[in-house]
Amino acid sequence: MKITKEIRKKFRIRNKVKKVSSSERFRLSVNRSTKNISAQIIDDKKNITLLSVSSNTKEIKTQKKNKKELSTIVAEKLASKAKEMNITKVFFDRGVYKYHGRVKLLADELRKNGMEF
Repeated sequence: MKITKEIRKKFRIRNKVKKVSSSERFRLSVNRSTKNISAQIIDDKKNITLLSVSSNTKEIKTQKKNKKELSTIVAEKLASKAKEMNITKVFFDRGVYKYHGRVKLLADELRKNGMEF
């Protein structure tokens, strides 16, 4: 089976982030589709997801926003949940996606709300 370019890129970026991760910093992984965006904070040492926010939930879908506004809403919700769990420092795992557009908006909004990466 041939491994595609996207899968190689995803593994390369993810492995670099996992090598430098520590117990005090978690990994913030971003998934983006044509209509939705989701982000989750993952503890790689225990292999569990600590937090997860998606634009595919009922409360966010009912707001009828465009895709850029959805990414800012998701970032605000993720930052507020992370503050409740005392998570401020994370590693940003953009996956296959370029640091541009909705992914960049999500990252900038997280920084405004107190996240460090």
